[in-house]
Amino acid sequence: MGISAAFMLPHPPLIVPEIGRGEEQKISKTVDAYHEAARKIAAHKPETVIVISPHQTMYADYFHISPGSCAQGDFGRFGAPHVTIQAGYDTQLVQLLCRQAGLRGLPAGTDGERDRKLDHGTMVPLYFAGQYWKHYRLVRIGLSGLSLKKHYELGQCIREAVAALGRRTVLIASGDLSHRLKADGPYGFSKEGPEYDRRVMDVMKRAAFGELLAFPEDFCEKAAECGHRSFTILAGALDGQEVLAQKLSYEGPFGVGYGICTYEVRADD
Repeated sequence: MGISAAFMLPHPPLIVPEIGRGEEQKISKTVDAYHEAARKIAAHKPETVIVISPHQTMYADYFHISPGSCAQGDFGRFGAPHVTIQAGYDTQLVQLLCRQAGLRGLPAGTDGERDRKLDHGTMVPLYFAGQYWKHYRLVRIGLSGLSLKKHYELGQCIREAVAALGRRTVLIASGDLSHRLKADGPYGFSKEGPEYDRRVMDVMKRAAFGELLAFPEDFCEKAAECGHRSFTILAGALDGQEVLAQKLSYEGPFGVGYGICTYEVRADD
């Protein structure tokens, strides 16, 4: 028992049909790949789903892990308040993860919650996963302003905590790619945008996770990426594992990059 699979998933609310109202068909490859990834999640029948979200509570020097027994959220800010997501938390795994991080001297814990509601970086992946599998508990983890190395180390803590508890678990690294792919996109165009997307998709499709640590911070900032730290935590969580990596899709027609990759754990390596 342990982490049996991990998933790199974007979180554009537009792909939820009640929000997109047909516009989601402009990124149909992403939608189709999302369903394929969700079916893969269901095939593992996870007892716990860990979601790393850039839109969860974030601090400069601390990793926030959601406390409490459960949480819910809705897509009201995106025009669909009737679409709700709720989940119970895996409190045992949260406690063990906090303890494991403490042993490593890593600043992580359940203090400092600002908003109990689920964020869209968590809800979009769970919206799709929930269509195929509902019998899980959630662990929700935010990013920080700490180094990429510290994010990788948090991933290692996650792997150790899951292994110690023996939970059948999948991990979702929620994150979009560059927001600067087009002049008419939400942040305009930067040459670093397409370059970042090409580079990170090459790394992720090969599961060459160590290369994530070599992305310069100023390059990532100029690209206006969203999920690099999420992907780095995923990398740490798969540290020492042989994985079967598969790229399912990449699109960026709205000026924001959306990439989907899956990782099936095969054996210790």
